[in-house]
Amino acid sequence: MSSSDKGSLVFRLAIIMAACSSSLSWIVFYLVLLVSLVSQCNGGCQDAGLCCVGQNRSCVTEGWREDPSYGECYCDQACKTTLDCCHDYDLACPAVPCVVSEWSVWSGCLEACKPTVRTRLRRVIQEARNDGEICPTLQQTAGCAEYQDQYGTCLQSLVPALITTGGYGNARKKREILDTNNITGYCVEFEITSVTVGCQQTISPHTRWMRYLKEGHQVCVECQPPALPQGQHHCTGDGESYGPVKSLSLQWQAVGNSQCRGVWRRIRRQNSCSCPTVHSFLFI
Repeated sequence: MSSSDKGSLVFRLAIIMAACSSSLSWIVFYLVLLVSLVSQCNGGCQDAGLCCVGQNRSCVTEGWREDPSYGECYCDQACKTTLDCCHDYDLACPAVPCVVSEWSVWSGCLEACKPTVRTRLRRVIQEARNDGEICPTLQQTAGCAEYQDQYGTCLQSLVPALITTGGYGNARKKREILDTNNITGYCVEFEITSVTVGCQQTISPHTRWMRYLKEGHQVCVECQPPALPQGQHHCTGDGESYGPVKSLSLQWQAVGNSQCRGVWRRIRRQNSCSCPTVHSFLFI
């Protein structure tokens, strides 16, 4: 407020005071004074046209603060931390959250003929502004294995038994398998006897399923036709090649985290799996 404006305001108030002759008039006088001060000293970010990113000490104006007190107030993001925002900062600079696209389709395996990973991506459509919610992760990875490369079928078996979550069965690439009418899937039940600590330390959204691999748990692992080595009728590492051996102990490894592995005891083979979803996995 300029000196001339203040002088004009005081002059008008003096006239009002002269006309006041009762207590009611004094109440009216104070109300007029309050309204006049608020109306002429409102100020703020909107009036100044300010809204700055980060910390900007030049992004300042004069008006009511959020305290509320009157004086210098700021319109930059840092004012939320320093507690000196103008009263209308949230209105003039509303928080805008980050917006991202939908996930892309999964890529192919990073390398063929070995346990590796596949990836999917999403992009930023709108960056976060004014302390809005920041962008989530833009890339995810998951375990993956391919059985053919540019030279044909992989020459080396993938051992030990490689497993992944049962949900992979809906997205895995179906290999061309000859005489598929004579090849069907099956399930093998195991009791886990040994697990490395790496299974419990995983934090990626697509490796959390590994936390269900615990000693003493009985799990079902399905052998689907896409996981069959060329010309074979059983999955690598499932113990089928050893015949009806009781208490057969075999090694396994979770695809997507080389630190998650262990040993399990083969119990039986079944034509279909009957374990709960969280204890059902796939040979990959």
